[in-house]
Amino acid sequence: MPDSSAIVEGGHALSNSANSANPANPASPANTASPANSANSASPAHGEHPPYQRHHFASVEQQADTTNFAMWLFLLTEIMFFGGLFTAYLVMRNWYYPAFVAGSHQLSIFWGTGNTAVLIASSFTMAMSVWSAEVRRRKSLVLYLSLTLLFGLTFLGIKGIEWHEKWEKHHIPGMHYSVQSFVNPQSDPEVYKEYQDKPLAPDMAQKTEEYFFLYFAMTGMHALHMVIGVGILIFMIFRAKAGAYTTGHVTFVENFGLYWHFVDIIWIYLFALLYLISRH
Repeated sequence: MPDSSAIVEGGHALSNSANSANPANPASPANTASPANSANSASPAHGEHPPYQRHHFASVEQQADTTNFAMWLFLLTEIMFFGGLFTAYLVMRNWYYPAFVAGSHQLSIFWGTGNTAVLIASSFTMAMSVWSAEVRRRKSLVLYLSLTLLFGLTFLGIKGIEWHEKWEKHHIPGMHYSVQSFVNPQSDPEVYKEYQDKPLAPDMAQKTEEYFFLYFAMTGMHALHMVIGVGILIFMIFRAKAGAYTTGHVTFVENFGLYWHFVDIIWIYLFALLYLISRH
């Protein structure tokens, strides 16, 4: 007759063996994973994103879309700002038309056209900079950014020449503003020879100061945007030499290209409004 104690011990052994092999048993060693193992298994997936992707973006595409949208919002505010200046200029020109026509005769078509050509060329080199970043050509990117910088500095230099001429003729609005060129056009032989302007009444001649106030306000704000762009270009050139924009991350170059093209387009409107319309 079998020993009862042996049967009991055998039953306990079978029970323990079944529990250890049961997949539903949460205490089973096979089904228990340590937190360290779980973290290690998840860490490679978290570290796959490129170094230029910020941690709060789910993907590079989302980061690019977000920054592009923000740039367009910024440009929209710039359009509203310059749009207000353009509207003020057109309204004032309608009110004081003879004074604004005489004031525009004081601007040099030669320098204005030259600056327009310079900025159009800079738009081309900026577009080539974006292309160079996209195809990952570091030397080409540095070259085109440097050319864009050169064109930007050239534009500011020409604008400085124009402003200096206004300083010499006392056409800067303020206490020392002079209307001599408008009440006595023959006192300015170079302009009189080209346009044969008639003398303005003293009260209308004084309104030319309104023209030059808007001229300096608009060209000054545009030049400020150019100075900011030149500063960013210098930063980008140093970064591009280190290979910053030729590793697949071109969003910064693209967004700056939008800014630069916008500033160029603003100048096209300024050139038409200030230099070209109703000169004769």
